[in-house]
Amino acid sequence: MSPLLRQKLPDFPWDALAPYGEIARKHPDGAIDLSVGTPVDPTPEFIQEALRDASDSPGYPVTIGTQELRNAIHQWAVNTVGASGDFAVLPLIGSKEFVAWLPTFLESATVLYPQVAYPTYLVGALLAQAKPTSVAIDATTWPAADLAWVNSPSNPTGRVHSESELRAAIDWARKRKSIVVSDECYLEFGDTKTPTSILRYTDGDNTNILAVFSLSKRSSMAGYRAAFVVGDPQLIARILEVRKHAGMMVSLPVQNAMVAALSDSSHVAEQRARYNARRARLAPALISAGFTIDHSEAGLYIWATRNESSWDSIAWLAALGILATPGIFYGDAGKQHIRIAMTATDEQIATAAARIVAKVSAQ
Repeated sequence: MSPLLRQKLPDFPWDALAPYGEIARKHPDGAIDLSVGTPVDPTPEFIQEALRDASDSPGYPVTIGTQELRNAIHQWAVNTVGASGDFAVLPLIGSKEFVAWLPTFLESATVLYPQVAYPTYLVGALLAQAKPTSVAIDATTWPAADLAWVNSPSNPTGRVHSESELRAAIDWARKRKSIVVSDECYLEFGDTKTPTSILRYTDGDNTNILAVFSLSKRSSMAGYRAAFVVGDPQLIARILEVRKHAGMMVSLPVQNAMVAALSDSSHVAEQRARYNARRARLAPALISAGFTIDHSEAGLYIWATRNESSWDSIAWLAALGILATPGIFYGDAGKQHIRIAMTATDEQIATAAARIVAKVSAQ
């Protein structure tokens, strides 16, 4: 009998949330979905215009990206991220596909990922037939592995890595001759802390270091599927070869829109202010209901707990017509937390806060 072609993937977590969505939708004033972090604020008009201007695109785009896009990413990486030394860049069809397929591209046999983490790190290891191991943030405690994921600001917790923590990850990579990939998709969304990139601390030697960035939340471009990776030129060359064979090309109109988005920071500041204002509006209501907010110092989520099963907290909110995400989706270490997304309108956030406060007052 032939062996299984792949390790069994976990059940798709969002299916388990569906019954609570039905409860929330029965609320007489409607449901407020703060679970899936999908942006609701409009894509800035100048980005839409750039997409439209390139809509006559009959030919195949190049996988490596246009020279204009590569220049825009490079300049952004230097100016915003603090990248230095020799590094390469590569556009991606959103960051999720890259996270899911990177261990396969690199033929990784062992993959480390955070104990509370975006589920696709584990899925990517399983797709690659690699051995996945969840680890603490402190890289000095990590075992040997081919590849390790870092995530700052964290999804779901909003935790920001310190310089010493990022340097420890770099040191682990250099001592082990292993690869560290830092998922920094929310890098520009600091709140009480300002996140910094792992690329700022390589001291110009980017060997075995990659950082992944996304425009989905930064520029409200989730529907465009626009992201990119920056780092070790040799690693990116290996990844590029696979992507060329597999036809993983970012569409030319999207590449054009990415250039526009990366050339402007004012819209990012406006979006960051929106998310931070929504967090400031909702957090006190949650605290009044007995929740403790942990981390949540950057990004676009609130990570909260009442020291009960995450499903009990989800049920309590669903009865108020509010849908959040159970922390168990992000690993056993999150089983008593919930993740609440700020990806709802200002009005919806205000309504959610009012419903929670009214419930507490009525008790």
